[in-house]
Amino acid sequence: MNTGSTNDNVIVFPKGDNTALRLPRLIGHRGARAYAPENTLASLHTAADMGVEWVELDVKLSRDGEPIIFHDETLERVTGASGLVADMDWKDLKELDAGAHFSNSFVDERIPHLEQALDVIIDRGIGLNLEIKPCPGREKETAEIALDWLSRSWPDDVPPPIISSFQLVSLEMSLMMIPEYPRGYLISPNEEQTVDNWQKKAEHLDVKTLNFDLSFFKDNPEMVKEFLDTDYTLMCFTVNDLSQAEELFDMGVTSIFSDMPDLLD
Repeated sequence: MNTGSTNDNVIVFPKGDNTALRLPRLIGHRGARAYAPENTLASLHTAADMGVEWVELDVKLSRDGEPIIFHDETLERVTGASGLVADMDWKDLKELDAGAHFSNSFVDERIPHLEQALDVIIDRGIGLNLEIKPCPGREKETAEIALDWLSRSWPDDVPPPIISSFQLVSLEMSLMMIPEYPRGYLISPNEEQTVDNWQKKAEHLDVKTLNFDLSFFKDNPEMVKEFLDTDYTLMCFTVNDLSQAEELFDMGVTSIFSDMPDLLD
């Protein structure tokens, strides 16, 4: 199969009011995670330099309510510091090194504020899937603050980002605050609440995309068949193997999230 370039798909969401988004086959996972430290400005620039048209980023809150681009609840893996993200203010978080763990070339790469990330994304002309990744107990607050920043920053003449989350409360806030932005329902066997009654929940949230874990493709083909039998635009994470990507495209998946922006080259 010839997977083609990452920019050759045009998808019209079937449940929307003529809302069209141009979705590439490959979306850079946390920027270009295989080649630069995840969820950093360097990762965004690397993805853009490699020709990626869309990226996925995670947003959560500092203790004092600033939206930051970061995945984990704890700081250890990415920064080497100890403790919880939710226990640290932005003024301290922004001093941590989020690049040294990746390689010496990225020493002193910092955790970005959502505003900084949006500036790069808009300047480089990249599409965005923004995952609301709240720390426990901050599902509503994280969505409210992140979406407020996003709605004030995103240009009116640029196709809107996709707002995704495992957290139903966060997606409900998106539906309430910015209903015109498409929502993506994240579903994974590691997040049990997303699997139970997933179709009713997705319908309730009026989502446009179903973003499903690759583990379903590997371990639960019946669940994948359920996904394929719906009208949702299907997106799969995280795919770093070309043969798997080709199989997913053949089955009807529109886009994959990959750490490797050159996977389809």
